[in-house]
Amino acid sequence: MSGHVNGRITTQHPVSVSLEELRNDRTPFSALEEAFGLCSLGILIVRDLPPGFIQLRQTLLSYSSYLANLPQEELAKLEDPESHYLVGWSCGKETLKNGRYDTLKGSYYMNPRQTPSYKRRAQELYPNLCEYNAENVWPGHDVLPGFRQSFQSLCDLIIDVAALVARACDRYAAEKIAGYQPGYLEYVVKTSVSTKARLLHYFPSTASGIDGNTTDGDEDDWCATHLDHGCLTGLTSAMFVDEGAHPPTRDKTDKDLPALPELGTPPDPKAGLYIHSRSGQVIKVSIPKDCLAFQTGEALEVITKGEFKAVPHFVRGIAPGMGGKIARNTLAVFTQPNLWEKVDEGSDFATFAKGIVERNH
Repeated sequence: MSGHVNGRITTQHPVSVSLEELRNDRTPFSALEEAFGLCSLGILIVRDLPPGFIQLRQTLLSYSSYLANLPQEELAKLEDPESHYLVGWSCGKETLKNGRYDTLKGSYYMNPRQTPSYKRRAQELYPNLCEYNAENVWPGHDVLPGFRQSFQSLCDLIIDVAALVARACDRYAAEKIAGYQPGYLEYVVKTSVSTKARLLHYFPSTASGIDGNTTDGDEDDWCATHLDHGCLTGLTSAMFVDEGAHPPTRDKTDKDLPALPELGTPPDPKAGLYIHSRSGQVIKVSIPKDCLAFQTGEALEVITKGEFKAVPHFVRGIAPGMGGKIARNTLAVFTQPNLWEKVDEGSDFATFAKGIVERNH
């Protein structure tokens, strides 16, 4: 890894591996240790992705702006209160660390893997965990044509790559951890119907700053510092869109929604993803547009008996008044074990996740 300080920002380039290395089981253990180990940032970049990835990313992240700018009556149809708003559209339902409801961003949640036999098992064993068991909610084709297909296609690609990262972790764990079950993490990533995708839209900041965008004294107010509680979180790079210059509204005569022009860099250089390093530094990391990143979660830390550490991270928004009506769109796919899979000797994932949620709230 290399790092430098730019003003008050410390930036660092995460470890990267090629997709071909992962496919051929040639990822060095040293790279995994540097990416996920005790002294790491807990993040790995995967480069040289399939040719269609770049277009698929731009298409889906453009949909994030189109979706968030739908009329409120359309968005209300996409809400699912029974799943605690963890399926479909969610905005203003979660709280930030200061206790205010989060209206800074909108989210569209989807369960990307729906294997019928596993889905039935989850519903039968855990009928009250609707956030994992609810059916997906989709806008009509007349509202957002092509949205469902693009969302599913990009999630499938990310999960397929996550499975290869998991296989590399399995190889490492089988050699380094006594009693580790060979192939367990790859199995979890490939088969789980608990995996959750979250398409995010950070709304443009307001000049008054009442939207909660960050200040020097409260850098993580937009998305408070947290740990993911799954195994591996797949992330696209963020897409910044000038919604003032390119309004994300649909012409009803359009059969398909055009991809929105993407800004080369955010107008606020401090905006982006930050990680709390093991040494106590706050590090800004960037994901190249043609790559995916994978972060470590708490379930992975437990499954690997602490060999791979979960990463504390947060998102810093664009400061008010910088750059006009700029939105930030991104996608996170949280690969999580099936609810009945064991995370440690005493807990299945349902119990493990419930404990984390209760601890954090």
